[in-house]
Amino acid sequence: MWVDANVLIRFLTGEPPEMADRAERLLGRARRDGLTLRIHPVVVAETVWVLQSFYGRTSAEVVGVLVPLLTQHGLRVEGVGVVVRALELMSEKNVDFADALLAETALSRGESVASFDADFRKLGAPWHEPT
Repeated sequence: MWVDANVLIRFLTGEPPEMADRAERLLGRARRDGLTLRIHPVVVAETVWVLQSFYGRTSAEVVGVLVPLLTQHGLRVEGVGVVVRALELMSEKNVDFADALLAETALSRGESVASFDADFRKLGAPWHEPT
């Protein structure tokens, strides 16, 4: 079963309480009962964006709640290693999650990134500004 960002956000924020309880029950079934919940990196990106823009969470706070959640038993994040490293880079290098995810994806595949965004210099992936 694929999980949408709103389920993760309800679980992490506890708002609204009724939906947060339902999200917690679903995640609990994954931990206890062998239910596999799949999470796409786009869902992680949306969750990061909402937590930062709407709830005012810092990058460090987002990493502090998301990494333990995304690596728990019963959850299967597509490309979990790349996603977790991108979350860490977002906080360490003060960059957008989307940029960190793109850089980590490129690095993991031995590829480079074309962008006008100089933040890629901070991220370790080969970066080229289009000319």
